[in-house]
Amino acid sequence: MRAGEFTVRQSHSISFAQAVLLAGLLLACGILSAQSEHSVSVQAKALMEAHAWQRVIDVLAPVQVRTADEQFWFGSALAHVGRWNEAEAAFAAGEKANPRDARFPEERAGVAFHEKRYADAARLLRRTLRLSPEDAYARDFLATVYYLDGNLPAALKYWNLGGKPMIAAVRQDPPMRIDPALLDRAFAFAPESELHLKDFLNTRARLEGLGVFPQFTMELPARSDGRFDALLRAQELNGFGTSRWQMAATLLVGLPFQSVHLDAYNLRREAINITSMYRWDAQKRRVEAELAMPFERRAAYRLNFALDLRDENWVVRESFTGVAPSLGSMNMRREALRFDLASHATEKLEWQAGAELSHRDFRSVADGPALTADLLAKGYALKQVARVRSVLWRVPERRLVVRATGESDAGRLWSSSPEAFEKLTGSLGWHWFPKAQGIDYAMAHRVSAGRTWGTVPFDELTMLGLERDNNLPLRAHIGTRDGKKGSAPLGRNYVLSNWEMDKNLYTNGIVTAQVGPFVDAGAISDPNAALGSHEWLVDVGAQAKLRVFGKGVAFSYGHDTRTGNNAFYVTLLHTSTGGE
Repeated sequence: MRAGEFTVRQSHSISFAQAVLLAGLLLACGILSAQSEHSVSVQAKALMEAHAWQRVIDVLAPVQVRTADEQFWFGSALAHVGRWNEAEAAFAAGEKANPRDARFPEERAGVAFHEKRYADAARLLRRTLRLSPEDAYARDFLATVYYLDGNLPAALKYWNLGGKPMIAAVRQDPPMRIDPALLDRAFAFAPESELHLKDFLNTRARLEGLGVFPQFTMELPARSDGRFDALLRAQELNGFGTSRWQMAATLLVGLPFQSVHLDAYNLRREAINITSMYRWDAQKRRVEAELAMPFERRAAYRLNFALDLRDENWVVRESFTGVAPSLGSMNMRREALRFDLASHATEKLEWQAGAELSHRDFRSVADGPALTADLLAKGYALKQVARVRSVLWRVPERRLVVRATGESDAGRLWSSSPEAFEKLTGSLGWHWFPKAQGIDYAMAHRVSAGRTWGTVPFDELTMLGLERDNNLPLRAHIGTRDGKKGSAPLGRNYVLSNWEMDKNLYTNGIVTAQVGPFVDAGAISDPNAALGSHEWLVDVGAQAKLRVFGKGVAFSYGHDTRTGNNAFYVTLLHTSTGGE
């Protein structure tokens, strides 16, 4: 054996011994370290159970890498001594390391709640419930956050999961003049019972259906025994107005449009309402009146009787401005009587069914391609009308509601050659309050469509545009020219999209001022080539709304992106009733 070989082997033998010794030392250190960490964890847990918050902080603060439990204890102790930012950081670190642990978003929600960041607290509690759906504390906590934020539907959604809240009494502030028995029937819940979200929403639908509360809110003041009162706060319409200012607002709002409105509400204290309008505009005279009352003194159902008399001059044109030759003109006189029964029993599905008897006559007709013999058929018509309105989807947490409507008009016209027709219309739309609380901003979008079969008289055509008797607005297309109707697109089949956003500028419960942008897009067609829009129309612009005692006007500016036309228009807003 060579000397060099012996030396190498000896060197290897020494290195192996050193390695064994080093491994032993590392193992011993690891055991000691684990024992030390275990000791810290046990000590911190015992201190937590003793509520020795500062000592928990002192024990865990030097630890470089904390377990999930240690992060939870550390953050909890920091929160108990008021070190909220550090507590939030500890809980956030724990959640980052353990994203499936529901304790961390729940505790972070507690920090946000203490700092009155209710939107953040709600978001974190929703995450908690996704991780731990059976967490009763998180459900109640989330309901409380929504309650304090003023979002009662969302609060009820989560309270109901735990059999809450219990209603002790139903109160009014101020006291209402409406018949107490009738008002009581509007409530879908009773004292000494649990308030369910469905009953809350159904009550709101019935109160809106009564037509005497232009604005109302339902609140749940807490009682010392853990129960709640249901408190209705509302403006109430009575007679011709509760004050001279309210009566003046009703009478004078239509004067710029050569019309006067005379409305009377809550007659005999039974929510019997009469609304009427007389317009003396020489180009479009109109008398309109409607009587609405509860059916069999039930708040959920209403009878409506309506009279509508019109004497209008029409000139059909392709535009309200510029060069637009007449495509036909005439004077139309129309008289109609309508009766229907409406149900507001549930918010989920409201319906209306009735009949209309009408008569039309066309005079001073100037021939043109738009006015065919079928459209100018004179005589009586009997029409059956059915409407439904449904809430398809409600997300209380997001303050989002999706609604759908449908309407069927089936009629028969008795003229020189009797004809039958059918009109089907419908809409799908959503309404959203983007902010977590209040009604400072509102956004809405509705898509409407309609189709007609059979032969219809001229007064059954649809108009897309701005006109005070029309409810399908394209806000850069005005429906009158020189005061005469007919300058907006007319036809039998249409599609229309209306998007708008409102920003509250001022409100005090009586006066409300809003402003916001809009985008309208639509198309209308007809077998008669002289009618319809012939292509898609897109209007953009802005509008301002002003309401006083529920009555109001809208000032709009619209720009037609196809022709470049601009339209300034003022129209009356329908009386609004309801809460948020």
